[in-house]
Formats: sequence, structure tokens, C-alpha cells
Amino acid sequence: HRHPLITPSQLAALLAGGPGDAPLILDVRWQLGADDGYDAYLQGHLPGAVFVDLERDLSGEHTEDGAGGRHPMPTVDDFELDMAECGVDNDRLVVVYDDYGSLAAARAWWLLRHFGKFDVLVLDGGIRAWRAHRLPIESGLRLIEEGDFSVRRSRINVLDAEQAALYAREGLLIDGRPADRFHGENETVDPVAG
Repeated sequence: HRHPLITPSQLAALLAGGPGDAPLILDVRWQLGADDGYDAYLQGHLPGAVFVDLERDLSGEHTEDGAGGRHPMPTVDDFELDMAECGVDNDRLVVVYDDYGSLAAARAWWLLRHFGKFDVLVLDGGIRAWRAHRLPIESGLRLIEEGDFSVRRSRINVLDAEQAALYAREGLLIDGRPADRFHGENETVDPVAG
């Protein structure tokens, strides 16, 4: 299995190899409570990067009863269409990045893999690491050539609340939130802390 991270220097080398070898780069900058990811993208992004909106492209429709959580799973058809519109191809490497702890980039990475796109990597350190290496930045809009992405079968499963509770009781369930939120401290987002 390929390592899920790519360093800025490794990505820069791929981009220098020419258009035929260049991966598609997806800018997934998003932060809870902020709506400035697209503005940040316009001000400066990796060369050739396409902006992906976590709320619109990587999440499903919210329901009145809150089923599915804050960012429900997108439907198969919606995700396939959105990723193709963002330029994702079946046979081209995708690199995703953000600028806030790689949470949004990790969601894009996981969703692409869940829907059968396994040649996807996360830029280690995001755009901050890219800038720290003094690598080139572009600004403004980018024309997107539609991709041919189609959903494939995946062995990655999604758990519902009952299944997650079973894993917590009888197996191993890992909570990926920061320690203070896991312990119910400094909770500013969810109605029930911890």
C-alpha cells in the first residue's frame, strides 16, 4: 500500500515532470465556523489546484432530524458528479490539501477511497508546508476540465451509530478529535460535549 502522505518536495518534483505526469491537485480549505476557503483559494493556491467545497462537494444533504451528523455522507451519484466536475479522473493521481490540520483534506482522501479512487494522497503539512518550502503559488480562478471519475466498489464500510457503539464495546473505536474535545473540554461545536 502506498503511504497516504506526499511531501511538498515530492509533489513539486511530480509537477516539474510535465503535464502527462502531473497529479490533479484539490484545494479543500475549510474551517468550522468560517466560510472563507474559496476566498483564500483565490488569493493563493498550489499551481493548477482546483477548489473543492467541503460543504457542497464532500457532504450530503442535511436532514431535519440531524441524521447523518454535521456533514452527512454524500450520495453515490452526487459524489461521482461533483468529483468529475472538479476534474477527477479514474487513472490520474489526486493530491488533496488544506491549511488547517489536514482535517478537510483527510475527509476528501477518505471519501475518494471510500468510493473506489485509491490513487489519492494528502499533502503533508498542507499549503503552509508548501509555502515554507518557498514553492510557487498561483492566484485567481482556474478553468476546470471535467474528469471521467466513476464510482467503483470499495471495501471501506461506513458505520451507523449502533455499529459504532458495538465497536466501542467489543472492539476498538478510535476518536480522531483533539484530546480536549474528546474529554468534553472547550466544546464550542457540539451540543453534547465529549
